[in-house]
Amino acid sequence: MKISTKGRYGLTIMIELAKKHGEGPISLKSIAQTNGLSEHYLEQLIAPLRNAGLVKSIRGAYGGYILGDLPSKITSGDIIRVLEGPISPVEGIEDEEPAKRELWMRIRDAVKEVLDSTTLEDLSNYTDNGDSDSYMFYI
Repeated sequence: MKISTKGRYGLTIMIELAKKHGEGPISLKSIAQTNGLSEHYLEQLIAPLRNAGLVKSIRGAYGGYILGDLPSKITSGDIIRVLEGPISPVEGIEDEEPAKRELWMRIRDAVKEVLDSTTLEDLSNYTDNGDSDSYMFYI
């Protein structure tokens, strides 16, 4: 499964709203500027998020968007499913031979577990403490 810009930018919108939760509505323009993204593209992504109840729109001069629920209640899986569809590493798992079907199902279940156990609260409070497993290459 490959997450497209729809899923990535949708998560960005939701994380920004989670960071500002309780401070009032946030405009897409400010989210776009903060993250160097196209406001027009974000406008296309916000509609399905609103239709799913993950965000609410506030009209008026000081309007914008707020989360539809607490950041601790919205998972990254909720967002990805709305914007990307069902979580599956391959199409037609049921048609695969048993050994491969088992592999694809285990991969699917592992991805679902990570997405469904990671809330917006987790993502908005994340700080990089330098413990990540990364490599430095010198040429």
